[in-house]
Amino acid sequence: MEQKNTLKTLLEILIVSTRLGFTSFGGPIAHLGYFHEEYIRRRKWMDEKSYADLVALCQFLPGPASSQVGIGIGVMRAGVLGGITSFIGFTLPSVLALIIFALILQGLDVADAGWIHGLKIVAVAVVAHAILGMAQKLTPDIKRKTIALFALVGTLLWQTAFTQVGVIIIAAFVGFLLYKDHTESEESRVEFPISKGFAIVCLSLFFGLLILLPILREMTSISWIAMFDSFYRSGSLVFGGGHVVLPLLEREFVPTGWLSEEAFLAGYGAAQAVPGPLFTFAAYLGAVINGWQGGLIATVAIFLPAFLLILGTLPFWDTLRRNPKIKGALLGVNAAVVGILISAFYYPIWTSSILAPIDFAFAAVLFSMLVYWKLPPWIIVLTGAVGGLLIGLI
Repeated sequence: MEQKNTLKTLLEILIVSTRLGFTSFGGPIAHLGYFHEEYIRRRKWMDEKSYADLVALCQFLPGPASSQVGIGIGVMRAGVLGGITSFIGFTLPSVLALIIFALILQGLDVADAGWIHGLKIVAVAVVAHAILGMAQKLTPDIKRKTIALFALVGTLLWQTAFTQVGVIIIAAFVGFLLYKDHTESEESRVEFPISKGFAIVCLSLFFGLLILLPILREMTSISWIAMFDSFYRSGSLVFGGGHVVLPLLEREFVPTGWLSEEAFLAGYGAAQAVPGPLFTFAAYLGAVINGWQGGLIATVAIFLPAFLLILGTLPFWDTLRRNPKIKGALLGVNAAVVGILISAFYYPIWTSSILAPIDFAFAAVLFSMLVYWKLPPWIIVLTGAVGGLLIGLI
């Protein structure tokens, strides 16, 4: 019976995460909005505080933050297999689409298509909804509203990957000072079904591969090892999500002759057109270099660091977040996350999406469909795509 329940849970995770993988347009901040809507609001797999804690942890870690959040939610739901299932469901649609682009449609220019613009407006509605919900829960008093405001100003004026980490650290310190005697009747209900021993193994493997792969690359002339090393290091050493990893990937593969600048840019345009994490751009690059096998290996290599890090840190994060001395710091961090989300909502989501009054009007319609009429997200996405095409014809 227990095995049957486990399989049922894994199947549920696969179905939900795959649907998100097909419909989550708009980049990592938008993905967090989609996750919040599906996992927190609709299914209540986690409470608001635990979700904010998980987002804060993933902001600390290098790699694709939204993918790590999805993995973490899967782990909390059904252990390591749940994390793997959640990752596969969310990532596979865009991986397959980009491999197909690489093999068949490398020269297709889709970055400026009207329906892409419509999907960007969908992201505006989704993120606005997520921010409103999180702000009500995580910034209920003037102190936390002030922390969120400073986080917003800081990350908006100094837009670097390390600014977010610095803002979170400062917010944690301020929260500790302001709320060190704070008590809450509501306790998080999340369990982390991972042992600390397994977590240490994952962290050791992360650092071990980071050190050994470059050595193996120099000792051998095997192209697969060289490619795996390039993607693994790119996924290990970047903060700030998919857009930040693009310069690293270009430096690794264009000057060395693995692929042309034109092929790289064509793949970047295709990556903007598909849902899911932008890190799946690696699938396109790998497929250009070594066919569909290269696409799959590149995907594993660039996401493996994120997977090892989230599995390696979750158990220790759980211990810290339940420590009374740390709770005040987490209140500050959670408030800062709201400010960071508002900052990212304005730039790049709002500035790249709302270009004319008609765009704002359409965003208001989509927001109302999502929040007030409570229509399913896939209807919002479809409406956004069709509306974007019509706006392009006006």
